[in-house]
Amino acid sequence: MPKMTLTAAYLSLDGQDRSGDSSKVEVTAEVEEKDVTTFKSLGWKEVIGGLKSGSLAVTFKNDVATGQLDEFMWARLGTVVPFEVRATQGVVSASNPKYTGSCLIKSWTPIAGAPGDVNEANYTFPASGPVVRGTT
Repeated sequence: MPKMTLTAAYLSLDGQDRSGDSSKVEVTAEVEEKDVTTFKSLGWKEVIGGLKSGSLAVTFKNDVATGQLDEFMWARLGTVVPFEVRATQGVVSASNPKYTGSCLIKSWTPIAGAPGDVNEANYTFPASGPVVRGTT
């Protein structure tokens, strides 16, 4: 079974490559569990899938200089923007699929840390609509 180490993941937000600002990226898709157990289930729980949801989790290394990450994110706070994530920065293919969708920029922390810390913060942005896997 092949294994993979993430060394050069790709992250685009609102059409801009933000790979150089991020040190962690995670795309999650899940489905609600709906209990449909009846007496005919003979004491076993039965479930079906309900609504799907997704999210984009990112750790950003912040830069507050003019035209950098802080200005970009601050302008998008409270808006829904498109995203694209790939395991590598290589071309999209069957072995390097892209995951795309839109997410709500629901929070932004421009300054975080103690003396000597890197100014970074973790975010989880909820998907708005479907998360799509593509190979072309």
